[in-house]
Amino acid sequence: MPDLLTNKVAIITGSARGLGRAVAEAYISEGAKVIISDVDAGLAEATANEIGAAGSRACDVREPGQVEALVQSTVDEHGGLDIMVPNAGVATMAPIVQMSYEQWRETTSVNLDGVFLSIRYAAPAMIASGGGVIVNICSITALAGCPLIANYAAAKAGVLSLTQTAAVELRSHGVRVNAILPGFIGTDMVNDRKKVFEEMLGLPDFDALIVQKQGRYGEPAEVGRLAVFLASDRSRFATGCGYVLDGGARASLL
Repeated sequence: MPDLLTNKVAIITGSARGLGRAVAEAYISEGAKVIISDVDAGLAEATANEIGAAGSRACDVREPGQVEALVQSTVDEHGGLDIMVPNAGVATMAPIVQMSYEQWRETTSVNLDGVFLSIRYAAPAMIASGGGVIVNICSITALAGCPLIANYAAAKAGVLSLTQTAAVELRSHGVRVNAILPGFIGTDMVNDRKKVFEEMLGLPDFDALIVQKQGRYGEPAEVGRLAVFLASDRSRFATGCGYVLDGGARASLL
């Protein structure tokens, strides 16, 4: 049985670590040619070598010229672009009344502007080659508020809306656009911020709260498997959708 993504060319932003790396590994396991893209050029190259990616590119997704160059270099080297996964993200934490404009922009420029730019430059390349798939990495914070990360949540809500509009605009060109909305996944981004949540919100045990709300932390590989499905022909009628992957966190008040 052939792999689901055999010879598909994919770019994954922010994929030197965390969820992006997990998606890259899942795509490679299904036969895709993956370009590891990250603002950290050295780490991107190291990751690409470790997981057998087709190559790596340094890219700051806040910079239009760099995103355009990322897409163009991939098309030039591999003959086209089939899949784009705008995954690059950051998180700075503060209550709204204490959050600086710099903190707001630091997060929204990467988490929302970076997704817009990824779609803006990937979609024409896909259209030129007959179609493609965009899988945005979003968050359940797009659907519910979360203290201390108003900037992050607002950006992710924007990503979900952008996903829907892009899907409608690009459907007739053969480009599908969907989003994954993970709950709390056991990545460094989450682990590094547990103490901040506990201290600033007066939580006795953040891990216990996660168990209560969603049973356990999600695994990066679980996000990767859903990303494979959305990039493959098995989901060829799906577009404009946000797929919640949260262990039931939003299904229960307690």
